[in-house]
Amino acid sequence: MLEIIILSIIQGITEFLPISSSAHLILVSKYFSFKNESLILDLSLHLGSLLAVIYFFKNEINYK
Repeated sequence: MLEIIILSIIQGITEFLPISSSAHLILVSKYFSFKNESLILDLSLHLGSLLAVIYFFKNEINYK
């Protein structure tokens, strides 16, 4: 569970940098020898970022 929390924080911080947030997830996982290196986890982290951005900009999004 701690691994997921750490990766979530890394994803949130690095998502808006002009370099790959996916690479940061891989590098942190390798550095700390995390066992949770799955595609589903990476997709979930990116989906969480997407939902956070949509929620943040919900007033600016035009629903037609």
